[in-house]
Amino acid sequence: MIYFLVSFGLLAHLLFWGVGLAWWVSPRRWQKFWPLWIAPSGIALQSAVVWLGAHTTAAGTDAYAWWSELVPLGLLALGLSRQSFRREWSALKRFYLLGLVMMGCLFLLTLPLAYSSHELSTTSIGSCDAADYAAGARMFQEFSSADRTGFIGQSEVVTVGSTDNFFDFWLRLNHFTPSALIALNGSVLGLQPYQLTGLLTVVLVVLVLPLVFWTARTIGLGSAAALWLALLYGISPITWYAVAHVAPAQILAAMGITLVTLGAVMTWRDRARRRWASFGLLAVGAAIIWGGYNFIIVVGLVPAVACVGGWALARGEVKEFVRWWGRVLAPLALTGAFFYERVAGVAERFLLFQQTDFGWSIAPLWPEGWLGVVASTGLEPIDSQGGGVLSGTALGIFMIGAAQILRRNPSMGWRILAFVGPVLLGYGSLQLQGLHEGNHSSYDAYKLLAVFYPVVLVAFCPWLIWLRGGRWLRGLAVAMMLMITLGNAYATWLFGSRLSQGILVVEPTLPELQRIESLERVDSINLVIPNYWERLWANSFLLRKKQFMNEPTYEGRATTVLRGEWDLSGGIVQVKLPGGDSQQINDRFSLTRVGSPWFLRAQFGEGWHQPEMWRARKTRYWRWGTPVAVIVTNNPQPHPLRVVLHLEARGLTDREVQIRINRRLEQTITMGPDAQLITTEPMELAPGRSFLSLRVDGADRRQREEDQRLLGIAVYAITVEVLPDASRHSPL
Repeated sequence: MIYFLVSFGLLAHLLFWGVGLAWWVSPRRWQKFWPLWIAPSGIALQSAVVWLGAHTTAAGTDAYAWWSELVPLGLLALGLSRQSFRREWSALKRFYLLGLVMMGCLFLLTLPLAYSSHELSTTSIGSCDAADYAAGARMFQEFSSADRTGFIGQSEVVTVGSTDNFFDFWLRLNHFTPSALIALNGSVLGLQPYQLTGLLTVVLVVLVLPLVFWTARTIGLGSAAALWLALLYGISPITWYAVAHVAPAQILAAMGITLVTLGAVMTWRDRARRRWASFGLLAVGAAIIWGGYNFIIVVGLVPAVACVGGWALARGEVKEFVRWWGRVLAPLALTGAFFYERVAGVAERFLLFQQTDFGWSIAPLWPEGWLGVVASTGLEPIDSQGGGVLSGTALGIFMIGAAQILRRNPSMGWRILAFVGPVLLGYGSLQLQGLHEGNHSSYDAYKLLAVFYPVVLVAFCPWLIWLRGGRWLRGLAVAMMLMITLGNAYATWLFGSRLSQGILVVEPTLPELQRIESLERVDSINLVIPNYWERLWANSFLLRKKQFMNEPTYEGRATTVLRGEWDLSGGIVQVKLPGGDSQQINDRFSLTRVGSPWFLRAQFGEGWHQPEMWRARKTRYWRWGTPVAVIVTNNPQPHPLRVVLHLEARGLTDREVQIRINRRLEQTITMGPDAQLITTEPMELAPGRSFLSLRVDGADRRQREEDQRLLGIAVYAITVEVLPDASRHSPL
């Protein structure tokens, strides 16, 4: 229940922020459509407030969030003093069906998150972006722009290009607006970023639906068709993919680009009487783009330019086209001056793209995939001849519908082609580049399609005009709508199933790491956490401490020599030192003091399968080893260390397990099919690296065809405990 309360509360709060501004930015000609612009107006206004707050000495949104509520309240009061409440209420009621569609989509998007965790948290099916957004959000929520303590001011680690501290990195180069929204709404709702990041992504998808509806209406589709397209966007696997990987900046970019595209087209159409009527809408859209995906501004105007440029050339209105450019660029320049650091960071962001192959490979979408008909959560197309038939049908129906509109209304037909053509051309070229060069260009291709998807989705469905045609055409359109809806519903079920499993979740053990910030004797930390997800979240929970990482973690967290005073270990393998030189945070994480005379490190070596987990009332992690599985230890001391091994493990059957150190047999233990805790006899680890192997007598396989792995033992916890030596003592 808490998930639904927060998601609907977050939706209401963002809409409250946008009501007053939406009245002011609405073109007079389109005043009755002002409710469609509430969502982007609220987002742009919240982003602007946090941007201003981030340039003061205020200690984050926790210090000024409630005071900032006066801004939307003031705009609302000022608007009510100049508007007819009855008229505006009537305009709002006209869109009640759209509101119902939005609430239904929000329920569907929130449901799998509620299943994924018993407590309010963030879930992902693969990407670790969520932790990055949460780190930025926590910084904007709790820290001031002048704060350089702990990780935030650790230049050697957080330097990226021209930025030498974590705060400036978020202002100039990283995705500012998503983290700003998490911070401000978190302060108002009394929630931490890890509790809000996933739900904000869900809410942002729902807030794009009014713009999809508006786009459909601008190309002449009726209300029923526009509502269906809004629903389709809310259940599309293209948008659910962003939710499942927690990519709010991408969704914000889609919102901003849609607003800028339609605002630019409206500017051309209103050029005779109200040349600057769409200035406010363009400014709101540009503000969202600058704050989120600032680099996308380079291609963000392509569909609009193609559309208006074609009209201008056809009518010989070249001079008017130049003047139109000025009217479109003026609000972009004005908002760019406000977000000046974001504008300055655009060129540098493209430089970083050239240096790093961001993302991962994503399957190409065929024509039916553009409509959301896919085979899996990886967006793979439907195989066999059925997929080819679907592709041909989707493309053929589009071409017939577009040709019909082009014949009846050439201006509208050209708009459809201009909205679809450049985007799909760019998408296809990036997919081919990825195949040819073997890089992650397919990731860029997906992002390009996704940020233009509200416009592309509508433009790819011109056949919806058949709903106003004869009986046979209407029947064909309804049949197409039904098949596409079922295909998208199937993809929704696939994504919902994966998300509800909680593949990557911020477990309660992770927020508990924040207790370390209150430990005065812990000044700096080495994050030696092998799991990427946990390591990045640990970083966000420990911003008040200096941190070092020797494994690639994320942009703004450089790999360095481990110079921290304490190691923070996480996962199945732990180290326990005598006295006060180690501290158990919980059953997943522990601290060990690097300067201890008993200090050592331990980690998984070769011979282990991928980690697995089981969720019930308490999450359990384990890892199966092969018949020979290795734990690597590193003893930096000039003398041997005596250790015992605490092993919580089981096998598939009764087996003998040999424990060897550097191939030398130390002892043999017996392991059964039930999990048990075994403590070995004391063993000695020489200075330097040692290979502690667990060798199983024989090997087992599961009695399942789909799992043919050779299995030794499954370990739930491995603790390497260093025994005290009377001749040495810790100074603490």
